[in-house]
Amino acid sequence: MAELSVDMVYGSALLEAARETDKEKEILADSECVLAAMDENPDFGKFMEYPGISASEKKEVLENIFAGKISDEFMNFLLVLVDKRRAGRLVQIMKVYEHLMEKEEGVSYGTVYSVVPLTEERLQDLEEQTGRLLQTKVKLDNQLQPDLMAGFRILIEGKVIDASYKKKFEEMAARLNIKRGI
Repeated sequence: MAELSVDMVYGSALLEAARETDKEKEILADSECVLAAMDENPDFGKFMEYPGISASEKKEVLENIFAGKISDEFMNFLLVLVDKRRAGRLVQIMKVYEHLMEKEEGVSYGTVYSVVPLTEERLQDLEEQTGRLLQTKVKLDNQLQPDLMAGFRILIEGKVIDASYKKKFEEMAARLNIKRGI
C-alpha cells in the first residue's frame, strides 16, 4: 500500500511540473522511450533497481544513454528518482501519471471481471459500449473472477454492470422464490 502512495506522490508531482511547462505529452513520450529501453534490455532495469550501485553511477549511465533523446525535465525527474532510491518504481509512477493525465481529459477507468482473459478486441468493444452508456471515454482493466461462471461484471466509477451468469441465476432463483411465496 505504501508503494501506491509513493507512486501517486511522484506521478502527480511529475504531472504538475509537466503542466507548468506545458509538456504533459512530451514527458509521456519520454517515459515511453526510457521504459522501452528497459524492456529491450532487462539488465538495464535491474541495474537501475540494484541498491548496491551508487546513485552517481546510475545518473552517469542515464545521462550517457538518454542525454539529447529525452527532455531535460524528464531527465531531471529520473535523476531525482535515483537520488530518492525510487528508480525501480518508474513503471508504476508513469502509470499513475498517465492515469491522472487521462482523468483530466475525461477518461473513466474501471475493471471488467471475467472467467477467462478477454481478447484485446473484446476489451475494446466493452470499453466502447460502456463509454456510450456512460457518455464518456472508458478504459477497462481485465481481471479474472472464476465464480462468475460465464459473462462479465464491470465496475466503473461506483457503478456496476453485471452481465454474468451468476447474477442471472441469482435473479432467476429470486423470481422462483417469490412465485412460490417463500
